[in-house]
Amino acid sequence: MTETKHKTKLNTGLIKRILSYSSKYKKLFYGSIVITLLLSGMSIVRPMLVSFTLNNYISSSEDAGKLNNACLLIFGVLIIEALMQIINIRITNLLGQNIVKDLRNQVYKHVLSLKNSYFDNTPVGMLVTRTISDIESLSNMFSEGFIVITGDIIMILAFVIAMLWTNWVLALLALSTIPLLFVATALFKTGVKRTFTMVRNSVAELNTFTQEHITGMKIVHLFNKEEQELDKFKVINEKHKVANIKSIFYYSVFFPVVEILASFSIALVIWFAGVKSNSFHVGLGDITFFIMMINMMFRPIRMMADRLNTLQMGVVSAERVFKVIDTDEKIEDKGTQVFTAVKKNIELKNVWFAYKDEHFVLKNISLQINSGETVALIGATGAGKSTIINLLSRFYEINKGEILIDGIKIEDYRLESLRLNTGVVLQDVHLFNDSVLNNITLNNPEISLKNVEEATDQIGLNDFIKELPGGFNYQVTERGQSLSAGQRQLIAFIRAYVYKPGLFILDEATATIDTATERLIQKASEKISKGRTSIIIAHRLSTIKNVNKIIVFDHGEVAEAGSISELLALNGKFKKLYDNQFLAENIY
Repeated sequence: MTETKHKTKLNTGLIKRILSYSSKYKKLFYGSIVITLLLSGMSIVRPMLVSFTLNNYISSSEDAGKLNNACLLIFGVLIIEALMQIINIRITNLLGQNIVKDLRNQVYKHVLSLKNSYFDNTPVGMLVTRTISDIESLSNMFSEGFIVITGDIIMILAFVIAMLWTNWVLALLALSTIPLLFVATALFKTGVKRTFTMVRNSVAELNTFTQEHITGMKIVHLFNKEEQELDKFKVINEKHKVANIKSIFYYSVFFPVVEILASFSIALVIWFAGVKSNSFHVGLGDITFFIMMINMMFRPIRMMADRLNTLQMGVVSAERVFKVIDTDEKIEDKGTQVFTAVKKNIELKNVWFAYKDEHFVLKNISLQINSGETVALIGATGAGKSTIINLLSRFYEINKGEILIDGIKIEDYRLESLRLNTGVVLQDVHLFNDSVLNNITLNNPEISLKNVEEATDQIGLNDFIKELPGGFNYQVTERGQSLSAGQRQLIAFIRAYVYKPGLFILDEATATIDTATERLIQKASEKISKGRTSIIIAHRLSTIKNVNKIIVFDHGEVAEAGSISELLALNGKFKKLYDNQFLAENIY
């Protein structure tokens, strides 16, 4: 019992939160309420006019003129109702779509601010579902939910009062099937709510599976997994089909039940009027009035069940959407210092970091990178090199220790300035479905084509751009698949350089490219690194021959640090790496 109360309270709070988004559109919100109330009041006018006309003007030819006027009045009321319905639908849908737009913007803005760890643990397809389809269902809460349900309730009350006032005996007969209708409605609402939750879960699962497998289609083809992945998709799709069929079953049973109950009420009224018309003075107008009332009353009751379900669907979707909005996995941006470049040094003091729980990938790291130095980080895969880059860019927060830039904690710098002035070229470059120019500038209006051309010339990549069809206007496909790995790397170099970063980071950018492109990258890297603090992560030792210092990582710890000659003289881990790679290069 306590759990039920808690759930109701939670839903009430959720509905209030959803309604709060309408405060920005008060005119539309209150306008829709006023028109809905007017429609509810007018709904009783037409049946009463019909009843009055039949009772008073239909029996005598002398009343032909009055009959014509009454018919014109009924027609006029019908036209007014239709116009108000059009306005009501227009306003409620406009209100719903505006709220959906604002909420979707809020969700996407919030998603942009989340930590990388959130995306590490959250399927992309699920976020797509929350941002697109779940929010879309909230629109129906305004077009078919709150306001319309309120109007329906007022309309039903008006119908009941009008029927009781006209003929209480016929009213009781007409309303005798209502308890059964409420039972059927409750069963329908419960069943459809359950199946809707199943549908939403299966939609999210379908989106996640489809997105992941289309993105990784090369792997599917490479390992001949087409049939197996198709079988998996069929299972998920079958669950989606079953959930929808279950919801359709409830609709297919409920609507005929409503029609049967309505017909039974009409039959009772006609039977009673035929048997007891003389005793209770039941006229033709009264019979017609009650038949119209029954049809008009059962329709909103039937629709209310569907609308309550729509409301419940919106609440379920809202719970999912607000769960994303309420996710507090953000990098705190409370810093006041502005980072432009490393003026003294970067220092890590006793830094510990784990991506998950206590599985530390960095253990008590202490190192220093001086201003203007080019420092190389080397070591086996998983040694913690790239993690250093993630921490310097504040994609993740350290667990213990301190990271200082010029003696100031990295948390004290404004996040925007830190990332804006840190140029990073990753091994896996992401390009958007846009022109080469927009992929370089990221649509920054402050960076002109001239700026990009000058930057490209300064790092010696003009010839590369000229080889692309259309040059800077070449249209890149999604994720840059129309370009080679080396071409994507070169575009990333121009992108990093055009922003004139104070700190330059190269993360294993030559690990998967050909020798010719590697030479271009090495030359570009040397020019970008000149005069600024640079960090290079590399597997190929040939790419770090001109660095000032090398830091060797091993299992999340600093094993060795020094110049090439110093490390070779130590005859330690670096010497083994150097000898193994030198041997491999000579063999091949």
